[in-house]
Amino acid sequence: MPVKSFRPLTPSTRYITIADFSDITKTKPEKALVYTRKKSGGRNAYGRVTARGIGGGHKQKIRIVDFKRSKHGVEATVIAIEYDPMRSARLALLEYKDGEKAYIIAPVGVVVGLKLSSGPTAPPEVGNALPLKSIPVGIHIHNLELTPGRGGQIVRSAGGAATLMSRDEGYAQIRLPSGEIRKINEECYATIGQVGNTEHENVILGKAGRTRHRGHRGITRGVAKNPVDHPNGGGQGKSKSGGGWQQLMSPWGRVAKGGKTRAKYKYSNRFIVVKRNGLPMKNK
Repeated sequence: MPVKSFRPLTPSTRYITIADFSDITKTKPEKALVYTRKKSGGRNAYGRVTARGIGGGHKQKIRIVDFKRSKHGVEATVIAIEYDPMRSARLALLEYKDGEKAYIIAPVGVVVGLKLSSGPTAPPEVGNALPLKSIPVGIHIHNLELTPGRGGQIVRSAGGAATLMSRDEGYAQIRLPSGEIRKINEECYATIGQVGNTEHENVILGKAGRTRHRGHRGITRGVAKNPVDHPNGGGQGKSKSGGGWQQLMSPWGRVAKGGKTRAKYKYSNRFIVVKRNGLPMKNK
């Protein structure tokens, strides 16, 4: 998927790049597989803002994506490649032999007319979903389950791909896109191939309006406020690091940068072999 740029006739077009959508073959979604997303504006049931930075945005239809691929042994045909406003990847619309239709995340190489299948006996080809115990070692995978039967939870964004490193004692070692190596039950399903729309990382929004179209509402920096309004406020002039003496805080006085966000003792630590920073996991 190429990315389009523009002549800088206006300040906004100087930096904007957009996808050319040449891979899209169908512009309207299946009515039976969508429902309207209700906007909250970051407010709870009492009308109080509980999540800042949310507001506006274009109306969106949520596509019901089949992350489980539970129709084992039933061949499906790709009948369309569609855009999904809720995610960076494209969707492939499948039609099974019994007439049922379903969306899946479209990997690289999946085109209209391709035959796909799922299940332990499916061939390890791009777009097919198999348990980890049936996938050849060293192959790229995505839409990976963490618990058998729950459906794909990780490696679902555009261009993402994990690698099956090895198998031992009922577990497969997977290298995730972050660099982390994690043990996952070999009964978990994954889809063969790399997630499509690989050029998504080259898209530049270029102006504040495109961010607002996505439902993101900009918030004022803490360092630009007064001390009464924010822990980072005040000071004689600009200060990127909080004035040289204070810790960067959230509006409620909690340390916001540099602190570890993962619990020190977590049940899933036992499944992590190598952390994202390349160091081995120390399980206690």
